[in-house]
Amino acid sequence: MVDIKHILTTIAKVIPLFFILAISPPKNVTAIDKPNDAGNAIVVNWQISQDEALIEKYVILRRTMPGTLYENIGFTKIGNASFEDDKVEDNKEYTYIVAAVRDNEMFFSEPSNTVQSSPQIFHMGRISVLVCIVVFTILLGFFVTRAKIGKGLFVRKIPGLDAVEEAVGRATEMGKPILYVPGLGDIDWTATIASMNILGEVARKIARYDTPLIVCNRWSVVYTVSKEVTKEAFVSEGRPDKFKEDYVRYLTEAQFGFAAAVSGIMLREQPATNFFIGRFWAESLIIAETGTQTGAVQIAGTDSVLQLPFFVTACDYTLIGEELYAASAYLSREPLLLGSLKAQDYGKLIVFIILLGLTILSFFNINLLPLLYVQ
Repeated sequence: MVDIKHILTTIAKVIPLFFILAISPPKNVTAIDKPNDAGNAIVVNWQISQDEALIEKYVILRRTMPGTLYENIGFTKIGNASFEDDKVEDNKEYTYIVAAVRDNEMFFSEPSNTVQSSPQIFHMGRISVLVCIVVFTILLGFFVTRAKIGKGLFVRKIPGLDAVEEAVGRATEMGKPILYVPGLGDIDWTATIASMNILGEVARKIARYDTPLIVCNRWSVVYTVSKEVTKEAFVSEGRPDKFKEDYVRYLTEAQFGFAAAVSGIMLREQPATNFFIGRFWAESLIIAETGTQTGAVQIAGTDSVLQLPFFVTACDYTLIGEELYAASAYLSREPLLLGSLKAQDYGKLIVFIILLGLTILSFFNINLLPLLYVQ
């Protein structure tokens, strides 16, 4: 039996394809210079075709003014009503046409307005970043100036750093060396750079007391930097003759080979104080536990959250998180470093207050945005 209903439905779908002679093209094509960019880009927008269900894609054509032919520069899938042309030259005029395509046949829109691209001096969407930079610069200048004229800048006590003097003195009294490990990160790690600053301050104290020092390094570049930092610390204290080449040692790049070498140094040379400052990984508990077994006073510091529990457990003092970065300012009391530290603290306080205020406004469903616009 013939399904008449199915036949009629199929004919109803096919017949329009034969009788539709033209597709409604896109309308209202506009071209604008892409905002907040470095130039060489134009954004083309249009109103989609009314017959979009019957087309395959949109093709974008561009003409360089005056009088050149239109060229195909790309396409978008149906449903899109925007195209970014990033292959233009600044200060040249362009017009665009958008074509709806069906069965390789194009149905063209009216030409767009004439437009040219140009770079913008400032990204208007990043005003908040500019405000933050200005505020931080003002805070930095204010606190550095106060530090230079002798105004005391309060920095909360950090027990691990307060113990440095005592730890160095203990090693001197016992006639034993001090071990310093600047982490296992290379010199481009932020924690390693912070560790170099702390090493300089520790080395100055060691130079005053004439205490033996052992600095163990994993990377050749870190070895070179730590050697120069240590030597400079002895020179700044007027004791260059007390610096010895074997104070700073290169061990190996192998992670657990390095841990084994450091552990061996602890067991053989029995340092009275161990400093583990920098970025550490799974070897942290091995070397910290070895130091505990030798009875040394241990001061550790790292920005690795996963390793902090091991140092807290096995060491006498631990610098947690940003205490590592504040250590050089805390130990040296250098005005520039102290001013920078205080500026960061007040900057964080301002951000916290802003976040707290916005949270309260959101909780009470208060919208202040309409007040920011002039009617």
